[in-house]
Amino acid sequence: MAYAIIVTGGKQYKVAEGDTIFVEKLDAQEGDKVVFDQVVLTDSKIGTPFVEGAKVTATVEKQGKEKKVVTFKYRPKKHSHTKQGHRQPYTRVTIDSIA
Repeated sequence: MAYAIIVTGGKQYKVAEGDTIFVEKLDAQEGDKVVFDQVVLTDSKIGTPFVEGAKVTATVEKQGKEKKVVTFKYRPKKHSHTKQGHRQPYTRVTIDSIA
């Protein structure tokens, strides 16, 4: 089975055809095709730093936000605390082809 390691959103992902992965938010609508051209490694080649001519094509399935992460800072004996929530946006993509 063919696989590749791609770079998107400052992170590296190992992908194969048919995989569904969650990546940092991409500027694309649901149903759009996206091309990842920063391929670090394929099953037959290693890039320096990227493999020339290699690309991974994917389809955007969904745009969404992850579950809320709550940060709570508490300062004892100071009558001070801070509560803050954050939801990281993501894009779910399905890998169509590795070329």
